[in-house]
Amino acid sequence: MARDLHGIAVPIDLPAMLASDLSLARSAPWRDKLSLLLESTGDGMCGIDLEGRCIFANRAAGRLLGREPEAMLGCNMHALMHHTHADGSHYCIDDCPIFRAFWQGQACRIDSEVLWRVDGSSFPAEYSSYPIVEDGAVCGAVVTFVDISDRKRAEALLRETNADLERRVADRTRELTEALAQLRELSAHAHAVREDERTRIAREIHDELGSLLVALKLDVDWMARRVTTEPLQHKCRSMGGLIDGAVDEVGRIITDLRPSLLDHQGLLAALEWQFQEFAGATDLACDWHLSLEPGTSIDDNDACATAVFRIFQEVLSNIARHARAQCVGVEVKGSAQGLRIVVSDDGVGAAGTAFAAPRAYGVRGMRERARHFGGDVEISSAPGAGTRVVLTVPWTPAT
Repeated sequence: MARDLHGIAVPIDLPAMLASDLSLARSAPWRDKLSLLLESTGDGMCGIDLEGRCIFANRAAGRLLGREPEAMLGCNMHALMHHTHADGSHYCIDDCPIFRAFWQGQACRIDSEVLWRVDGSSFPAEYSSYPIVEDGAVCGAVVTFVDISDRKRAEALLRETNADLERRVADRTRELTEALAQLRELSAHAHAVREDERTRIAREIHDELGSLLVALKLDVDWMARRVTTEPLQHKCRSMGGLIDGAVDEVGRIITDLRPSLLDHQGLLAALEWQFQEFAGATDLACDWHLSLEPGTSIDDNDACATAVFRIFQEVLSNIARHARAQCVGVEVKGSAQGLRIVVSDDGVGAAGTAFAAPRAYGVRGMRERARHFGGDVEISSAPGAGTRVVLTVPWTPAT
């Protein structure tokens, strides 16, 4: 008994196939059925003996190779259809996977090679070769093959389409990255312009309105010393109190516009002052901790220092408005590599998705402002578990 390419036993009398006429004997009824089966399949099928010669071939094999099946009988199948690689180089018979099926008993299924027609043209093919075993000995092989030109064209088209899609994605990603960088530059420029305008307004208020209020206060004091009637003295004292209130309010406005500490005493002093102001305004239990590693040097006058201060202000403002906390802690750590600020509270907290919502403009603004300088803002929170905000900024040491 022999086995076909699927391992199914097939009653093939190989010696009869190797008879002098090298044609299929058709006297037995089962041979007619086998012949009908072979001729009915759309895949090319042929059998080869131990010398590599064709002992049978169906009509599909002849059609694929452009030959009559009878003309293939007795021909060396490697020399007939498998003699050359797709690049035109010689295909050594010793490397032929088809012949290894009966030389070494190694079945194969390959779809990366070509087979050759009688007119010298080739076609991409998927072929398999399985040994024929009779009485425990290999006596030949059954080869099936099919033209996969359509499949190869489809694969090539798919590869080309995927490559084109990847190029488009890469181009779009590059465009979006450039647009995002430009947007961050524009945002940073807008913040810088805003800070410059705030500084200018604060300076003008201080110089113009502040000096006017001081002069008005001096005039009221001068009048109070010269009037003798009680109603007028009372009015002068009332006016002086209003002027003092106006001076305090002007000072608050100036500080909100541009804290003088940030320019005169530096970022760290401004951060601590802002936290003390927050503690006084909210009456919360507040803890401040500052640590600087050796070699820390901070340029307090650049735009990054201003961005850090504004982000810190925004975080404290969010706590005051939303957290309903009882305790707030701030840890500031500076090193030669950068600055790290951790603000934590024991408030109501929120789901993590709330800080990534499209309308969370405050959080998005803080992150974009930090990322412009190579930093980031990370927020961790859970309902009922408070919120922890970590601002990190790689620092440029002062020159």
